[in-house]
Amino acid sequence: MTRPDLSPGRARARFRAGVRTPTAGWCAGWTQANLIALPERHAADFRRFAELNPKPCPVLDEGAPGATFTRLFPGDLRTDLPGYRVYRDGRAVADAGDVVAEWRDDLVAFLLGCSFTFEAALMRAGVPVRHVELGVNVPMFRTAVPCEPAGVFAGPLVVSMRPVPRELVATAEEVTGRYPAVHGAPVHAGDPEELGIGDLGRPDFGDPVPVGPGEVPVFWACGVTPQLAIGAVEFAIGHLPGHMAILDARDEDFRVT
Repeated sequence: MTRPDLSPGRARARFRAGVRTPTAGWCAGWTQANLIALPERHAADFRRFAELNPKPCPVLDEGAPGATFTRLFPGDLRTDLPGYRVYRDGRAVADAGDVVAEWRDDLVAFLLGCSFTFEAALMRAGVPVRHVELGVNVPMFRTAVPCEPAGVFAGPLVVSMRPVPRELVATAEEVTGRYPAVHGAPVHAGDPEELGIGDLGRPDFGDPVPVGPGEVPVFWACGVTPQLAIGAVEFAIGHLPGHMAILDARDEDFRVT
């Protein structure tokens, strides 16, 4: 199910009312973002982690301690995403439709760029986006590539994968490279084993999608990366992978020429 016709506010109202779905293809032209909410005492370390790892962790917005909204997300961060994941001591302990009961006054919410933002531009350039075609969640994979650590944050790079016809790989690289604030150009195209990925049919997050004859698996840095870097953090809330925050910002706001 996709709703490209909805405004961000109307989509957030749907999620608040109980709609649970990956958000690829929702709210055409409006920017989507990853959520990670952390105790304030870890916020400075996370800012540094994001600075050192700008491909997977491009910060678009940050809330005040305890705030349930940000400048670009005027809804309620506790209810207005279609899915959440709760972490204790770096371990996922629950998936939820809202996190009203779990939200704390010391949490600082970070909203990170999401590759869904450039998918419409890919399609306009003639590059197919398989998970949107199939109506499933984008496949995401833990890699063997370590991020640069900062303070308590350390972990592997996570990537999303889209199959691209071989003759359009350069086009995909050019198009997405114009969106550096939402992961930008791919980090790898071709053999997944070079990233330490053994089986494209078994993503760590999301759904598998087929790579057809003449297609190349292309990998972009993914904003789920912070959720694997919080092993030393006592409590955190993230989005359920693929179930994003939809912002009051336009995709083209993040395009550079």
